[in-house]
This record gives sequence, C-alpha cells and structure tokens, in this order.
Amino acid sequence: MTSERREAPGQAPDNATAAARARDFFSVPAPVKRIFDKFPLVTYPANDLPYCSWSNRQGNRLFVFTDAAGARRGRPSFNPQCLKWQAYLRFAGIDFDIVPSSNHASPTGALPFLLPALPVGNNAPIPSSKLQKWAIEQVHCEEEQQLNTRFEVYASLLDHRIRNAWLYALYVDSENFDAVARRLYVDASTTNPAVRAALALQLQQAARAELLKTSTYIDAGALEAEVGEAFEALSTLLGDSVHFFDRPNPGLFDASVFAYTHLILDEKMGWKRDRLGQLLRRHENLVQHRERLLKFF
Repeated sequence: MTSERREAPGQAPDNATAAARARDFFSVPAPVKRIFDKFPLVTYPANDLPYCSWSNRQGNRLFVFTDAAGARRGRPSFNPQCLKWQAYLRFAGIDFDIVPSSNHASPTGALPFLLPALPVGNNAPIPSSKLQKWAIEQVHCEEEQQLNTRFEVYASLLDHRIRNAWLYALYVDSENFDAVARRLYVDASTTNPAVRAALALQLQQAARAELLKTSTYIDAGALEAEVGEAFEALSTLLGDSVHFFDRPNPGLFDASVFAYTHLILDEKMGWKRDRLGQLLRRHENLVQHRERLLKFF
C-alpha cells in the first residue's frame, strides 16, 4: 500500500510540489506540441528591398520622394532633404536614376538612400548621412566643410530657421497642408480614407512636435521673422557671386539652399499661403541662384 502525502488545508506546498505544478501549468499539451513539432520555428533572412520596374537597371539609383513621371524625367523631388542630395549628386557630375519611394521602404526609415552600381552585386544602401563621403570617393571632389569655416554657421540657418518655417508652412498651416502636403504625401500613399486620415494626423503631429522642441509654443510670427533674417543672411553671404563661398561650381551648400528656395518658388507646388515666397523674392540674388541651378535638371 503506497502512502500519499497530502497537504493540510491552508498549508503551503513544499518546493518540489510547487515546481511540479509550475511545470504542469506552463507545459504545452501533448496534442498541441505534436502540431508545433511538425512546424518548427524558423528565423528567416531579412527582406530584400522592394522590387520595382527600376530594379533591373545597372546604374546608381537614388530613392526619393517623387512620382513616377518625375522619376522618369529626372525632376526635382518635392522633399527638401531628398532634393538636397539629388541636386548635390547632379552638381558633382554623378549619373543616377531616380526611383520613387517612401520612408517605409527605406532600410534606415528615412529618404533618400542610394543603391550604387558598383561594386557589382553590392546591394548595401548608402544613407544620406554617407552620400557626400561616397560622392567624394567617386569623383574626388573637394569637401567644402573643410575649405570654409563659415559652412557650419550658415548651414545652421537652413537646418533650424528655414526648416522650422518650412515645417510650419507645409504641415501646420491648414490651407497649405490640404493643398500641398496632403496631395503629395497622404493621397499619393493610399486610397483608404481611414489610413489617409491617420497619416495626415501623424504628419501634422510630428511637425508640431518638432517645432515644440525649441519653443514652449508655436509662434507663427516669430518663425516668419526668423526665416526672413535667414534669407537676408544668405543673400548677404552670396552677394554678387554665382555660387556660395565663391566656388567655381555649385557644391553641397548650394544644393542645400536650392532644396528650399526651389520648392518655395515652384508654382507647381500649389501653395495657398505664399508667405515664404514673398520673403524670399525680396532677395533677387537668391532667386537668380535658384534659376541657375534649376538648369541642371
């Protein structure tokens, strides 16, 4: 006759009993285990970049915000960050094809990025943070940040004052958002009304959050005053020169300025409130600078 140890009511089980119960609780039932034994877990390799009609081309491919027609004709991107590097590579004399893309398709989560033609079989994308270094290696052009100590000072005008005014004009201003940003970024991404509404809200919230990083509230008047001062400073820096910093050929800083001035002055953007354009047109040399660089496209 076997003896069985029973626990008294209210008595805590010993360690062995508790461990056995834990194993029983977390164990997989035998029928379910047999099913999973037939389908073991597998770690799949990372997905390849999305395939499109440009995938079989042999040249350099720059993935930017644009539409199919703009990509075929090499038109400037409607996104300042993309246009900056698109213009810079043009100015450096590097050939490439434009591929319409989005942040969701980018390996880094942001555009632009480039797939180089060489070495053959190399599918490693080059993010925007490394595009200048890559371009210098391709054509042995000069790195202008090292040639002029004022580069970073004036670049901050573009990265902060002008960019903030752009974010406000494009995303926070409701009329411009509906006429420009919604058409370019929202409606072009999906036809689902619910997704469109969510994406539109996400874009506007992201812009507001970015503006609130440097201010406790969004002051449209202050942003307008700051961008006006930035345009005046850039106009003074350019002076009567053809390119910034008296370069014989346009460089990265020229491309950075062009990325904003072209889109601000481009009538095809469809601006409803053109306050940035009004401020920019006060400086004729900046307008002419934009027109000269537009000929590259």
